Amino acid sequence: MPAQIAVQYALASRRGLPAANRFRVWANAALPSRQATSSLTIRLVETAEIHALNQRFRQQDKPTNVLSFPLPAALQQQHDVLGDVLICPAVAAAEAQAQHKTLADHLAHLTVHGVLHLLGFDHIQADQARRMEAAECRILATCGIADPYLLR
Repeated sequence: MPAQIAVQYALASRRGLPAANRFRVWANAALPSRQATSSLTIRLVETAEIHALNQRFRQQDKPTNVLSFPLPAALQQQHDVLGDVLICPAVAAAEAQAQHKTLADHLAHLTVHGVLHLLGFDHIQADQARRMEAAECRILATCGIADPYLLR
């Protein structure tokens, strides 16, 4: 049974965005079998919302592409809920264009990246970043998506 993944479109328009099921496929691809019955939320938000959250929780006064809010480990186990992933399609679209990628491929990468953060991955130190990037590439390949770190 796949994870229960709620996808919320907290946007003025969904135009040009993939259907919720695509986000579920990408998120499920990132979940190891031991967490296949977990639940999580993917929330697509406007620039103002992600900017405010980035300022509040990361002290970064700018919008970002993705933020993850994992539940503490004890609560994850007790409730089988991993947490929330917030993605800003406006930021993602600008990045995708600058990197010559499709928006869908970039959103897939951000979804996988966010879910890996819920699972405890990080990229603060170089060795952590290599491990996380390798996992992202492996997962995205299962979805038919090329290495996101190879800029075209």
